[in-house]
Amino acid sequence: MQSTKSNKLLNYIKNNNNLIKNINFKRNLNTSNNNKNKDCNSPGHKYGSCPCHSPINPLFFNRKPTLNQLQKFSKKITTFNSNNNSNFNSSFNSNFNNFKLNYSSSSLNNSRFIDFQQLPDFAFEMATSNIRFGFGVTNEVGFDLKDLGLKNVVVFTDQQLINLKPVQTVLESLQLNKINYKIYDQVRVEPTDSSFKQAIDFVNNYDFDGYVAVGGGSVMDTAKAANLYSTYPDDFLAYVNPPIGQGKPVPGPLKPMIAIPTTAGTGSETTGVAIFDLESINAKTGIAHRRLKPTLGLVDPENTRTLPPEVAAASGFDVLCHSLESYTAIPFDQRKPRPERPLLRPAYQGSNPISDVWSLKALEMVSEWLPRAFEDPSDDIARANVILAATYAGIGFGNAGVHLCHGMSYPIAGMVRDYKPPGYNSLHPLIPHGISVVMNAPAVFRFTSSACTDRHMLAAKLMGANVTGASQNMAGELLAERILILMQKLKVPNGLLAIGFNENDIEQLVEGTLPQHRVTKLSPKPVTRDDLIKLFKQTMTVY
Repeated sequence: MQSTKSNKLLNYIKNNNNLIKNINFKRNLNTSNNNKNKDCNSPGHKYGSCPCHSPINPLFFNRKPTLNQLQKFSKKITTFNSNNNSNFNSSFNSNFNNFKLNYSSSSLNNSRFIDFQQLPDFAFEMATSNIRFGFGVTNEVGFDLKDLGLKNVVVFTDQQLINLKPVQTVLESLQLNKINYKIYDQVRVEPTDSSFKQAIDFVNNYDFDGYVAVGGGSVMDTAKAANLYSTYPDDFLAYVNPPIGQGKPVPGPLKPMIAIPTTAGTGSETTGVAIFDLESINAKTGIAHRRLKPTLGLVDPENTRTLPPEVAAASGFDVLCHSLESYTAIPFDQRKPRPERPLLRPAYQGSNPISDVWSLKALEMVSEWLPRAFEDPSDDIARANVILAATYAGIGFGNAGVHLCHGMSYPIAGMVRDYKPPGYNSLHPLIPHGISVVMNAPAVFRFTSSACTDRHMLAAKLMGANVTGASQNMAGELLAERILILMQKLKVPNGLLAIGFNENDIEQLVEGTLPQHRVTKLSPKPVTRDDLIKLFKQTMTVY
């Protein structure tokens, strides 16, 4: 009988009061019986009278609550909710509001009774690579490998870079420090599952103790995948993001990897993300886990000196969208589900106070310096600021995530027909990642602005919009206008029609976007199939 009553009361506590679902105050960690006279940290709460911090709160302890405790607690909740509703629904200022009570370790009869799928997260975690920035830091890579105790490494690059200065500088540094190496230069620009598997097969033929990736995001992501699957072999879809793959966490540490970006866009030198086209569904997906992140990123503006203007523009738009999407993503404490243990907390966690700092600074920098770097590749200051902005944005979105611009871009890139962009010496059709992303941006930010108008307004201001006297409902349009001005200035094609799509493709584009839960669910405004149809229609022509 007591067990039945306990279960009923537990269900009551979980389902019929706001305490479990909408706690808007910080947990007072010092709650022993010796502190009964101390005030609770939350407005209007007193220790012993507020059920959130009372010793009778059965969810406070890592043990089974007694029936007596549950009865007292349920009465406290009823009284508290009726008398203190205004205080209960108050929120903290700035980005620190709505921190949730952590009761994830509570148990009943040695089994969890909390439904984690229904709970938002209560914490965020910052993870990034070590970063070294400066003109000429590429020369130091051999010293770093030697200091790490590595003797036999693989150097990843692509056919366009193999004979250029960034790769040659790396090889000279390795030779100077007597580091044995082999080169893998078959990385595909905009990699596929097939090209990933080819790289994995190459690595499996040797006994490498470390990785060096010299190139853009394609090179760095391919090296990450090869490192993962050669260290922890598994079915290819085992580590791929759900629902396309199984989303298994990386089992343990990977081998050291040094990433040396030669484009200023992806920020892959900072993140635990590897993106590829899954050919069977004609859409991009990826692998995301903190253990994928490089050991060290060497961010050297010298390596972008020979970057064609069109490549610089496409890469820069990736920085722009990383910044905007991470800053406007759903807040981390609204993201569901709550992980049952820290290892399961996703890399893309939602906007958070630390990511905001990096993302906003990246947005400000790329808006100012990208046009200069595009117009004059010899402008060292502009190039340095853009590649640094890419790293800033990588730290921001690598922990906050991106949302609809990227989610919609994946089927665009995967469904390319015969488009070959200027500035890319590509042997196969491709739509540069940054172009496929920014195409969607004007429509996306008009759509999401109502969910967090203040953030959209600040983003528009940082991009140069005059927001004085502007009403909040203008935020999305102001931001879209600034994006379009930059797109036109950097000669981005006029929408999807200009790169080989038409309205007959919309259904397939939507189908390719719907499985991208890892990013689309971070949208601050939920998106439906009908919403996506409208967004793709608006993206057919953008000017």
